[in-house]
Amino acid sequence: MLPGKSLIDQFLGPDALKTVGELTKDRKSLATGAAAGGVLALLLSGGKPKKLIKNAVKLGGVALVGGLAYKAYQDWQAGRQPQAAGAGEPPPALPKPEGTVFLPAETGAAEALSLKLVRAMVAAAKADGHVTSAERRRIAAQLPQLGLGAEAEALISEELDAPLDVGRIAALASSPEEAAEIYAASLLVVDPEAPAERGYLAMLAARLKLDPRLVEHLHANALALVEP
Repeated sequence: MLPGKSLIDQFLGPDALKTVGELTKDRKSLATGAAAGGVLALLLSGGKPKKLIKNAVKLGGVALVGGLAYKAYQDWQAGRQPQAAGAGEPPPALPKPEGTVFLPAETGAAEALSLKLVRAMVAAAKADGHVTSAERRRIAAQLPQLGLGAEAEALISEELDAPLDVGRIAALASSPEEAAEIYAASLLVVDPEAPAERGYLAMLAARLKLDPRLVEHLHANALALVEP
């Protein structure tokens, strides 16, 4: 199985928006597991894929989500005002989450967290309703081409086939910090301005019991990590 950390790193890494065709032609990418990024391209084919700024991509998926949630938590607890970077301004520096509750040092705990975030991202990708039965069949036909391995394919397929249930995704969080990370991972996948996705995020924040001000910080910081 592709480890959870590797899988989410590829969801949010530099290959995340490559097409399946590009990835399957690139044998080097397949050999290194970079083809996992094609999952996000598959899931968002009917939506609006985001492109992360280079500094964000370099962090890697789980470190990026953890750092985003960690900074939002720090700013929220300090009583700061949510503020996204303006045009031409550098994005806010994210604290390193390694070794904190946002990215445990223990391998098993880090892997478990990463798989929760992957599930949250796949669920969020379905929020706009574009993954219809026909789209699901197309994804099923192309997913094996990415070379993820049977277990990783099964996890993604299981989440795709599950009913969209905000409560189930929220229940993955075992702490307030994980709740913020699950929301952050979901936020990086969807278009928060689109009605369906906006509604999904609102329900998710409520089920996760996130403070509205913390949610504002998560949105402001996430916006600064996405290219215009």
